[in-house]
Amino acid sequence: MRRLYNWTVKWADSSYAHYALFIIAFIESSFFPIPPDVLLIAISIVNPKKWWLSALVCTLGSLCGSYLGYFIGWGLYQSVGKIIVDTYNLHNAVDFLGKKYLDNAFLTVFTAAFTPLPYKAITITAGLFKIPIWILSIASLIGRGARFFLVAGALRIFGKKISLLIEKYFDIFSIIFVLLLVGGFIFLKRC
Repeated sequence: MRRLYNWTVKWADSSYAHYALFIIAFIESSFFPIPPDVLLIAISIVNPKKWWLSALVCTLGSLCGSYLGYFIGWGLYQSVGKIIVDTYNLHNAVDFLGKKYLDNAFLTVFTAAFTPLPYKAITITAGLFKIPIWILSIASLIGRGARFFLVAGALRIFGKKISLLIEKYFDIFSIIFVLLLVGGFIFLKRC
């Protein structure tokens, strides 16, 4: 994990950092398991003055990727979407999210966009259950934007202190991050 962290920090200082951030945010919204927050945090620590640009790139990448996820659910569920659902064992989540969309599609998308829940499950099922694309767009923009701007903004304000804490307690933060990620998948799986 320490090598991965060092590699991420080195990558965050690259001139291609924002391109990589956009791509990771894009693919995480439809099929990739690792959230873009990892690189967003590293970039925001390395270059705190551009925190807003990093948050914006991450938000736009995620929003664009949500359309791919939506398209997979809407038109390619039987061929591609089912493979993704099988890979992450999200069968119960698909049924659960279908019911949640009937209750309040906007709140369902917003909640998943803001929290560590697997966002790809939301985007794919949004297409599968044919929720209006404008609901996905607005709820995703607000939820993902709030999340990424909050993370990057906090790092801008408390960057040095947080950076030192991450360095010192990296192993603990890694475990917490993995637990949150796995917890999000388990939550959706059991719903």
